[in-house]
Amino acid sequence: MSSLVRRTIIICALIGFASALTSTYVHYQLVHDPTYTTFCDVNESVSCTQVYQSRFGTIGNVPVALLGAFWFGLVLLLSVAAGHGFASLGESIGGYLLVLSTFGLAAVLFLGFESFVVLGVVCLLCTVVYAAVFGIFVASSAIPSVPMLSVPRRVADDLGRLIRTPVALGVTGGYMVLALAAVLGFSTAPVSVTSPVGSVSDSASAIPLVGGESEFERFWNAEPRVELPVPREGAQVLVLKFNDYQCPSCAQSFFLYEPIFARYESSHPGAVRHVSLDYPLDPECNEETPRGGHLGACEAAVAVRLARRDGRDEQMARWLYEHQETMSRETIRQGLVDVAGMADFDELYEATLSDVKEDIALGSMIGIEATPTFVINGVTIKGGLQPQLFDTAIALELDRASADTGSQ
Repeated sequence: MSSLVRRTIIICALIGFASALTSTYVHYQLVHDPTYTTFCDVNESVSCTQVYQSRFGTIGNVPVALLGAFWFGLVLLLSVAAGHGFASLGESIGGYLLVLSTFGLAAVLFLGFESFVVLGVVCLLCTVVYAAVFGIFVASSAIPSVPMLSVPRRVADDLGRLIRTPVALGVTGGYMVLALAAVLGFSTAPVSVTSPVGSVSDSASAIPLVGGESEFERFWNAEPRVELPVPREGAQVLVLKFNDYQCPSCAQSFFLYEPIFARYESSHPGAVRHVSLDYPLDPECNEETPRGGHLGACEAAVAVRLARRDGRDEQMARWLYEHQETMSRETIRQGLVDVAGMADFDELYEATLSDVKEDIALGSMIGIEATPTFVINGVTIKGGLQPQLFDTAIALELDRASADTGSQ
């Protein structure tokens, strides 16, 4: 391996390693701090948060970014070893790096497709990682390599030499222990907790307590409240969701929060009212998003409203969330026929769109910047909360309403 190739691989690996570790840190903060905002959330289309919190951001609760950091670390170890007298790796290093970089390139091509095409979101930190992997692949391709069929035998031989080299064995063992500890730490982290509903003390039991009061409770009680002209209809807790049916995070929150609303409806019938308000990030109907990238969101909002005439709006919303990748005016029109048996989409489109714009006007009153945005009894939450904290917020508001009733 030439010194230029080796330096190129090391530089790319260091850049990728730093980006992957930063991504892991951001992911950790998003899991544990509902108020955390990251520098790489620029707008709806450029957002690390949307990618990390999507179904492509983790594998078994372990962030993909953390696995990427381990990959870059392994590339670094091999590259450094090759230049510091580990002659046993001399003939094999090209094959090892080419195999590693090939798998790495396949992984980032898949993740890039899911991010750019499926989610429609650009993650800045992820893009740096993709570029670093590509650089390592190109550089490793320039190394005189060994026959790929000989790689398994060479791995066995080099592992045997590794065991007989105390320094190399210690470094490798320490790296593996560190990697295992990090994976176990993330995979066992309490990212979601099923709490008993109806008591704030129970629901908040998973949140760290400080002076007898949970951190989240202190945060919640300190938040300002806004009033929007949406009737409660007798409910003690009014949960508003400003929603875009083409927004991946809106779909994710729909499926995450669905069982929470179901439990409250069972334990406190009528006490919690959930209202989905339209805020499509589509310039066709929303002047607040002139550069919005969801060019089927206005049509989707209309379709749900039309399905509501027959009480099938929830089924229509679910269908839209499950078909975000292929959403267009034509597919939405057909979806309304399939889900609700309604074929008057085009005839009623313009009239129904005026109702959608009324919801957009409500969102503009509180300066909606992204979807989803929730308003729980006046407390505005951009992007939503982790499920256990969302549950806790509703429980806090129920207890608050009960206390106010008792004091009257």
